[in-house]
Amino acid sequence: MALSTHLQELKKKHQVLSDAVESAQRSPGTDDLEIARLKKEKLQLKEAITRLSAS
Repeated sequence: MALSTHLQELKKKHQVLSDAVESAQRSPGTDDLEIARLKKEKLQLKEAITRLSAS
C-alpha cells in the first residue's frame, strides 16, 4: 500500500472516530470510559498520521 493511500485511510478512520466521540458526548447514556477509549484511539491515529506525514 502506498504511503499516501495509507495516510488517507488513517485520516478516514480519524474522522469516523471524531464523529463517534461527538455523538457519544451528545448522548446522555454513554459511558465516560467508552468516550475516553474513543478519544485515546483517535489520538493514537492522529500521532500515526503526524509521524507518517513527517517522514
